[in-house]
Amino acid sequence: MKLAAIDIGSNAARLLIVEVEEGPQGDIQFNKQNLVRVPLRLGFDVFEKGEISKQRVGMILQTMKAYNHLLNVYEVEYVKACATSAMRDAKNSNDIVRKIKLETGIDLKIISGDDEASLIYENHIAENLDKEHSYLYIDVGGGSTELTFFADGKLRYKESFNIGTIRLLKEQVTEKHWDELRDHLKNNTKSRWPMIAIGSGGNINKVFSLSKKKEGKPLSLQLLKDYYKELSSVSIQERVHMYKLRQDRADVIVPALQIYINIMRWTDIDEIYVPKIGLADGLIQRLYEEVIQGQL
Repeated sequence: MKLAAIDIGSNAARLLIVEVEEGPQGDIQFNKQNLVRVPLRLGFDVFEKGEISKQRVGMILQTMKAYNHLLNVYEVEYVKACATSAMRDAKNSNDIVRKIKLETGIDLKIISGDDEASLIYENHIAENLDKEHSYLYIDVGGGSTELTFFADGKLRYKESFNIGTIRLLKEQVTEKHWDELRDHLKNNTKSRWPMIAIGSGGNINKVFSLSKKKEGKPLSLQLLKDYYKELSSVSIQERVHMYKLRQDRADVIVPALQIYINIMRWTDIDEIYVPKIGLADGLIQRLYEEVIQGQL
């Protein structure tokens, strides 16, 4: 069975195509067939002007048409498509959703921050880790940051905050936003166990790649601080050349590190695991559940 997830974020759109197979022991395996990322950068319009420009609307439609061709080529049976923070805030988002449906047949849903936090958690990483720690999922995007707290084998807390990399670049994040985030963390992440972070999103994945750490090894808070200092001290163009970053990663990686560092400091977390999961992976998990439960 082939499934696909489309995630239209504030910085980029992603298409993930997966083949689901039953393994030799009857376990279910999700085999990645393709992952396509297009840097639409919708947040640069929305967080400044409140809507998506005509030019970027054209880019979204072209991207969705290209994705639709790939869905047909891969003979994908089920698709789930979602849009997050930038589309939530854009005045013309409903119009864009209608155009996508009309021109591609793809049903795009604009999801709430709460839904976004739930979908990140669908990856169930913490459930396979030891029970003598509590875990804080931190998913940093262009428009928002989703937090999900897992302790004593249970999901305890989830919340979305309008603090994202593009909002920071556009100076849309105030002291009040930071204070609210800090207070939420202090009040809702209490646990008798020491806490570990689980990071998702393109920026933390890139930091993990730069660190040359082995898969499954955590990054320390100190290492994130070192990268923040190092990357902040050079221009965006220097980041592109020195660290082999794409232009659309080089500008957002510094504010992303700022968000991860603040959250880890405020929760006394020293280490963050980076399992290279994201919203698209959570969408695939949710879609699979719906298919086997006969909801589609």
